[in-house]
Amino acid sequence: MGEKREPKEKPEETVIRLLTERGMKVTAVESCTGGMVCAKLTDVPGASKVFREGFVTYSDRAKRELVGVKKSTLKKHTAVSRQTAAQMARGGAKAAKADACISVTGYAGPEGGENGDPAGLVYIGCCVDGKVTVEEFHFSGDRRRNRQQAARQALLLLKRCILSRDAETSKKVETAKTAEPAEAEARP
Repeated sequence: MGEKREPKEKPEETVIRLLTERGMKVTAVESCTGGMVCAKLTDVPGASKVFREGFVTYSDRAKRELVGVKKSTLKKHTAVSRQTAAQMARGGAKAAKADACISVTGYAGPEGGENGDPAGLVYIGCCVDGKVTVEEFHFSGDRRRNRQQAARQALLLLKRCILSRDAETSKKVETAKTAEPAEAEARP
């Protein structure tokens, strides 16, 4: 008889666990996923301890009014752009007073953008403690599948950004520890 293996943790379960362990709060700003990221997060028991609120900003107006995306950004770069995803993530964190925010904007399909961008083009932004990361994805499924893939990739990016924050914090602590003896030796 083999050992009983623990079931693999889903990305949303990992995210909720990481946020809970760190005492962090999270929010999401979604366009093409229409609340799928929020639904996945709130499916996890204990999410209410870390999940602040979610924004579905399907229209440009909602992006501007709810999370502060600049009208000039939307005009110059469109709603589906790296710049818009970054402003959605930063603005969502600020609006919800959250430590972390994930944002999703893209063309789920079957059509792409008026400017020739293809269906399946999605930008996912993540803001953790004020640091913003944006990744570009090209999904090739139908509308439903593209939205599912975008929601999954958003959770995976959020997980990576939380863990990256830990690595940076650890590096700062190590630098401070190695600096202390040198400072002590310099004292008279």
